[in-house]
Amino acid sequence: MEWVQTIAVVLDSAVRLSVPLLCAALAGLWSERAGIVDIGLEGKMLIAAFASAVAAFATGSAWAGLGAGILASVMLALVHGFAAITWRGNQIVSGVAINMLAAGLTVILGNAWYGQGGRTPSLEGPARFPDLTLPLGAWAREHVPVVGTFYDEVVSGHAAPVYLAFGCLLLTALVLKRTRFGLRLRAVGENPAAVDTAGISVAGLRYGAVIICGALCGLGGTYLAVSQSAGFLPHMTAGKGFIALAAVIFANWRPWPALGACLLFGLLDAVAIRLQGVILPGIGQVPVQAIQALPYLMTVILLAGFIGKSTPPKASGLPYVKER
Repeated sequence: MEWVQTIAVVLDSAVRLSVPLLCAALAGLWSERAGIVDIGLEGKMLIAAFASAVAAFATGSAWAGLGAGILASVMLALVHGFAAITWRGNQIVSGVAINMLAAGLTVILGNAWYGQGGRTPSLEGPARFPDLTLPLGAWAREHVPVVGTFYDEVVSGHAAPVYLAFGCLLLTALVLKRTRFGLRLRAVGENPAAVDTAGISVAGLRYGAVIICGALCGLGGTYLAVSQSAGFLPHMTAGKGFIALAAVIFANWRPWPALGACLLFGLLDAVAIRLQGVILPGIGQVPVQAIQALPYLMTVILLAGFIGKSTPPKASGLPYVKER
């Protein structure tokens, strides 16, 4: 049954690696469903990772780090909202500016405060989120040979932000499809003039979506620094915000397909890690660089439109000007 354990470990790694992507993908989905293009997901996750690591180190509490990460990300999201909604600026330019600001600011502040080349000190003990063992985990592993192994490895044993991320997925799917707020928000992304005619604030709904986007990026960035790693490293997001955007496009701006795309990227990352140093029959040892490029190669394939056709919200990227 060694193959069962191997598959379970790879899937466990895939789930862990997909969580930051899922948070960023849900963030982009909320923003773009409201008509606000946000390519600044990378920057918001990066600033959240830095703020959460700083707060967790200072207070010794991972939950304080989560609060700081979400707050920092929401502040950057409001900057993007102010530029894109209030001043009706170019949303692409605003997103690029946020990415550049976060990349530079985190390194400068980290080096100034800690003198470790932009890194924060290592987080230990309660400053990091511990892995949680769900009920029935050990029992299922012992009494149900195959299913129990997968339950214990893949479902149980993750940190709190992992379960929060999947909870946010369920909430996103429910709110966008079943609630008045979600229906209005989707209408803003399709026809903001009609929403305005009904007496509903277009700017208010879009700002709400931008704030939710910031909170989700904050959760993803915090997970990177305070759970997956033991502190902040410069540029530790490594393009995850852009991969998440590819997942949103591939999913046609729907939450459940976005989960599938993020799990696919996470699986490619997990497989790439397992393949490093492995000698394949007839091929030999695959270069590490080629293996590490797998997720990014898939991103290019998805963005190039080789897999299906995606239709964005009709008002996506278009600032709304109220008719007088």
